[in-house]
Amino acid sequence: MDSIDVRLLAVFDQIYHTRSVSGAAEALDLGQPAVSVALAKLRHHFGNPLFVRTSSGMEPTPFSEGLVQPVREALGALDTVLAYTSGFDPATSQRRFRICMTDISQAVLLPRLWERLRAEAPGISIETLPMLEDLPRLLESGEADLAIGFLPQLEAGFYQQTLFAQSFVCMVGCDHPRIGDSLDLARYEAEDHAVISSSGSAPMMLEREIERQGIKRRVALKSPSFLAAAFVVEHTDLVLTTPRRLADVLQGRGDFRVFPVPFPLPGYEVKQHWHVRFHHDDGNRWLRRLVAQLLSAD
Repeated sequence: MDSIDVRLLAVFDQIYHTRSVSGAAEALDLGQPAVSVALAKLRHHFGNPLFVRTSSGMEPTPFSEGLVQPVREALGALDTVLAYTSGFDPATSQRRFRICMTDISQAVLLPRLWERLRAEAPGISIETLPMLEDLPRLLESGEADLAIGFLPQLEAGFYQQTLFAQSFVCMVGCDHPRIGDSLDLARYEAEDHAVISSSGSAPMMLEREIERQGIKRRVALKSPSFLAAAFVVEHTDLVLTTPRRLADVLQGRGDFRVFPVPFPLPGYEVKQHWHVRFHHDDGNRWLRRLVAQLLSAD
């Protein structure tokens, strides 16, 4: 099918409306010769004279009478496309955002996020999702809007923004019977430990470093959640090696003491990730800005 310049359809519509080549030219702010050329192209394209000069003006042929409604629908659809915006307004939106994040990110982010939503976007709701193996697919499909964490596997096809630097510390209960004012490597190796069984990148990095450095550690408890393990540690004599942000959140809310890890561990960056498909989505952009403000403020 031969293509047609959409501007020719506008000429057709105005000639039909004004019954005049000169009237169409004036309405479209074009010269009369340009409208005449456009009409000649339209006649050639459709194989029909379209308009016939009479004593009362340029009268449409029966073919044009049948064509005018589809032309106006096409022009209206084009106007809709060109004027389209997402219309996202956080103050009135009822959108539900889905964020993949760890339990630590939930503890750090959600109280602050909820406070801002109630004040600025009361109709918006949040659903948190675990770090599933098909995370890339969830982000690509839009089933998840953001993923927050240490996620080096998300590279091609994803944008990322660093939120904060993360490091590890050791947590013990305040009444631990053998750990006093400090924690050295010998005491670390002598104690029972709670560890995280998650396949997340941060626990895996910790395990690799302990193995690489030949650190001895007796695992007495495995838990899928840093947060759950921390509350067990509070009331036992276990030691938990955990990201610092969790210790920062829990200190003062429980009977914990925090110590530096008694051997070198690399730090890492917590980032938010989103798929290239949603990079220009106004709602996604608003959420990303808000998360960056809340998590980069410390």
